[in-house]
Amino acid sequence: MERRLDDVTLERSPVVANCAMNRERTLRSYGRELGIDVLAEIDHGWLDLCCGAGRALAEAAARRPDARITGVDLAGHFLPAASAVRLVTASVAEWAPDAPYGLITCVHGLHYVGDKLSVLARAASWLSADGLLVANFDAASVRLADGSSSGASSGGAGGGAGGRRVGAALREAGFHYDGRRRRISLRGRREVRFPFRYLGADDQAGPNYTGQPAVDSFYEPFQ
Repeated sequence: MERRLDDVTLERSPVVANCAMNRERTLRSYGRELGIDVLAEIDHGWLDLCCGAGRALAEAAARRPDARITGVDLAGHFLPAASAVRLVTASVAEWAPDAPYGLITCVHGLHYVGDKLSVLARAASWLSADGLLVANFDAASVRLADGSSSGASSGGAGGGAGGRRVGAALREAGFHYDGRRRRISLRGRREVRFPFRYLGADDQAGPNYTGQPAVDSFYEPFQ
């Protein structure tokens, strides 16, 4: 039987708090994971959620010293070399920026977030007018209360009727989900309200497609 942890409890879980998933990833790895040229997208700033040690941000700052670069991570174990950028120790479920960004990324971080849909919705509102949000996202980890998942098909729907509802809500909000690459993206700032209520998260869901233990998130449709 799945667990339904609130976000405060979840963030104390060993699966989340001690996650070592690519904490020292390089700037090149962002291009490989997200399919973008980071340096080409940061004229209006770069916000990296779940940024790990901040190595990639420091690399970008060295090559683009004019760019406004911010990293947010729950653990806060940053490399000294990353001091050229703004680094924030905080939960991405609670923190918010004070200005929009032209690029918002999250490499594998959403796997360990409880209310994944809320983070996506909030990040959409932090984009500049033509900004880009792109993140690794395993749609199968977003589940409705009846146990159905949002699936992982290339069209972003699957997992039964519940999965189709989640996939449709993502598409209606303007998101594109690449199920083969487990990647979600959105171009251009917007206000998003998903028609689901967050119920909690299961930190014992087991490994996801990365082979690492991850977190399943549970929702129910608004009545």
